[in-house]
Amino acid sequence: MAGSSHGHTPAAWTGVFIAFIGFGISGVGMVAVNMIAFWGGFAVILLGGVVGMAMRAAGLGKPKEPEELVLARAAAANKQVNMRSEDIKAEILARERSAHAAHEPATPAPALEAQAQTA
Repeated sequence: MAGSSHGHTPAAWTGVFIAFIGFGISGVGMVAVNMIAFWGGFAVILLGGVVGMAMRAAGLGKPKEPEELVLARAAAANKQVNMRSEDIKAEILARERSAHAAHEPATPAPALEAQAQTA
């Protein structure tokens, strides 16, 4: 995602770092068959989430975008997708026409008029 700042904030880095330490503690506790260390590590993982959310609430997370900007970005993406789908449809029709024309002999114009009148 070019241009995205997903997770590049002090709140995100701190929360993930604390949770990573918690995973390490829980892993060691599991291997050493030490239930206190396992559940202590689990508590540290939860603490990482709480610290990350608290830091975000304190303004160290990604700022919220105005709703107008979010709607404008969604409309632009929708327009781009629709343009691409129209291009794809046109390309498919062009290929079908060329494939159809390559397999059938050319029909003279009077025969086409007669077919149109009977249809």
